[in-house]
Amino acid sequence: MIVVACAGYTTSAQSLKDYSKKRVFFQHLDASVTLGSTGIGLDLSSPISNHVNLRAGFDFMPHFHHNMSFGVQVGDDPAKSESKFQKLSGFLENMTGYKVDNQIDMVGEPTMYNFKLLVDVFPLKNNKKWHITAGFYIGSSKIAKAYNTTEDMPSLMAVGIYNNIYDRVLANEPLYEDFFLPYEMEDKISDCGRMGIHVGDYSHDIYYPENVYYTEDVYHVGDLVHAKGDILYSTEDVMYAKGDPYMMEPDENGMAKATVKVNSFKPYLGIGYGGRLFKKSDKYHIAVDCGVLLWGGTPSIITHDGTDMVHDLENIKGKVGDYIDLLTAFKVYPVLNVRFTKSLF
Repeated sequence: MIVVACAGYTTSAQSLKDYSKKRVFFQHLDASVTLGSTGIGLDLSSPISNHVNLRAGFDFMPHFHHNMSFGVQVGDDPAKSESKFQKLSGFLENMTGYKVDNQIDMVGEPTMYNFKLLVDVFPLKNNKKWHITAGFYIGSSKIAKAYNTTEDMPSLMAVGIYNNIYDRVLANEPLYEDFFLPYEMEDKISDCGRMGIHVGDYSHDIYYPENVYYTEDVYHVGDLVHAKGDILYSTEDVMYAKGDPYMMEPDENGMAKATVKVNSFKPYLGIGYGGRLFKKSDKYHIAVDCGVLLWGGTPSIITHDGTDMVHDLENIKGKVGDYIDLLTAFKVYPVLNVRFTKSLF
């Protein structure tokens, strides 16, 4: 028998072998591919004790497109919008060269990706098929986006041009230097109102943002203006009242956009069941994991003008309203993944 002695301490090769069997910390490494509701993922895992595995990896949602349609509305009254649109469509086409469609198509696209750190605990002493998992995912807070199709960019550009003309007509300002529209055209435009994508109605009053009025002792430092005793503007003035229609107008680039947002840090809790993929091989395993991601309650859908379609609007019609109702039903994100694992060593 081989004996190892050092500084008065003696041990045997058999003792070292027994100790090595007991110590499982990072003695093995497994690689996995996951497929499921969190997308496609790659994991690396290793045991840190006889009943605990540490797992780390990255998941991303493949990009795919889903089309949604919104109606273009003229003015604040949906009942009169169609007749007003008919009056303006020919004028806009002649003035801008762009034909305005009364429907704007938008493309929905997932953008979710996450790094993850998970701990798998096998609670049954003689059965390692069942496991409980806890940990977290961390990644982008923007999990999806929507934007108008290329085909509808001319329509949105025409809407933006028209709204600029409408504002100038109401303010009695020239379109360029001393150039004014004929009175007949000004009357036609002012009677119709602004154009935009009618998404829904405001679910609560929207107040003007607080403004700062500078009192005495104002001084200038670089590009910043400071005042002692700033007076905040009262938020009693309503910018949009509850029930007013929300009209999404294109941005300065002639685009309409929206982003779905959740928390970037998402705790995870779930359970799973796994076993050998092949009866005679211990190198390949398969497991099913199910649980929930705590992503911060109801997601927000923020348009390019800062409106939250989930928390600020109601009465959203059609398929878009159905999608939003479905999304708001998920206060947590359900996880169902299949994991294929190979032992590396």
